[in-house]
Amino acid sequence: MNHTNDGIDISDELLLDEHKRSRPNAVNKEYTHALLKKGIWVYFVLLIFEGALRKWVFPSLATPLLVVRDPVAMWLLYIAWRDNELPNNRYFYLIIIIAVIAMFTAISVGHGSIVVAVYGARILMFHFPLIFLIGKIFNHEDVVKIGKVVLWMSIPMAMLIVLQFYSPQSAYVNRGIGADSQGGGFSGALGYYRPPGTFSFTTGNAQFFGLVGVYVFYFWLTPHNITRLLLIASTISLIVAIPISISRGLFVQTVLTGFFALLSISGNAKYLGKFTIAGIGLLIFAALLSNVDFFQRAIEVLTSRFQSASDSEGSIQNSVISRIFAGINEPFEGKLPFFGYGIGMGTNAGAQLLVGRSDEFLIAEGEWGRLIGEMGAILGLLTIGIRIHLCLKMAYEAFKRIRINNLLPWMMLSVSFQAVAQGQWAQPTALGFGVLMGGLTIAAMRKPAPMEDLDEDDTELAEQVTMHN
Repeated sequence: MNHTNDGIDISDELLLDEHKRSRPNAVNKEYTHALLKKGIWVYFVLLIFEGALRKWVFPSLATPLLVVRDPVAMWLLYIAWRDNELPNNRYFYLIIIIAVIAMFTAISVGHGSIVVAVYGARILMFHFPLIFLIGKIFNHEDVVKIGKVVLWMSIPMAMLIVLQFYSPQSAYVNRGIGADSQGGGFSGALGYYRPPGTFSFTTGNAQFFGLVGVYVFYFWLTPHNITRLLLIASTISLIVAIPISISRGLFVQTVLTGFFALLSISGNAKYLGKFTIAGIGLLIFAALLSNVDFFQRAIEVLTSRFQSASDSEGSIQNSVISRIFAGINEPFEGKLPFFGYGIGMGTNAGAQLLVGRSDEFLIAEGEWGRLIGEMGAILGLLTIGIRIHLCLKMAYEAFKRIRINNLLPWMMLSVSFQAVAQGQWAQPTALGFGVLMGGLTIAAMRKPAPMEDLDEDDTELAEQVTMHN
């Protein structure tokens, strides 16, 4: 055995040196992860309050604030690239390749606008990859933390939409984008408008409370992670928001989330008992609340909305089916160019830049129709296929977690599946929620691990969890 003059084993000294060399790498990785987590939280906060900034805080900057999350998305990807934390999977590389091809074909043989092409390509290049970055950097604990914040936010948000519901569109609380005095609400029923909350448009409010519903159901099943008072208050907020929002989508989404919750606990008597008791309690409370004047009126408006929509669109099943496939045939009604009309042309901002107005869709209202019309049949269908395949992969992985009593990924899937597969990403708020929900679904599958133990094997495992194929 080799020794130094002072009797210390050289092998021990070498091991100590190796530990000193490897420790900074672990510290650097921990610092990078902490930095990226902060950036993801900023992305989340801007998603919730982007509309408030555009309507009330900085109305004169409403147009540039439309893409206020884009610099955050680019910064996150840059930091991840710099520190070798970019997700390594086929979805990531394929979508980047498609975006680059679509951008150049839009400029060369499509609409010809560089600005519109970049605006359209940014959806795939800067935001779509965040789904995997969030899934890699966040873990189950982080998703629970986001949930607690969402539930706290739901209480003042419910108060805000009640105020918007009963206030005229000319009221300050109902100001539109750029402080538009015409109001930011959208026609509902019986003379009432759908309130947007802090968002630019009413769909943001519906998606927010859809996310609230996920956490309400989840925390009722696993209440040890949250205070009972907050859970009750946020549950009341959700019940109030459903009729006040005048949103059939939110109603259907809440029912769907409840179905996912029931399916996830169907084989567990303990959870099933909790779910039954909570369900009975919610029904009793909703019945009592229906006797309150402001809530009773909101129920009448929502009922009228259902009836009028049924008269014009048919049953809710037909409405759901038509929304899924809305506009997918529109690009083919004319002579669709091989590379489409150009990425970005199907967005409202793209329409404004190209023809000077954004009150109508230049290609198609539905997401799949927009993708095919913008990028052509091959690239469009490939993009649709990638998004659907990702959702099916998430569903498979989330369902497997139910067996180990990790219900959160499956619950999150109830909102993320549609938001990722077919969400109308041309609209920035819908894009943000699709990215956030998809990322949280993947992250909820991951249990936290000490940074110093996250060696190459653990990194590879993380890549596999984030849908590596």
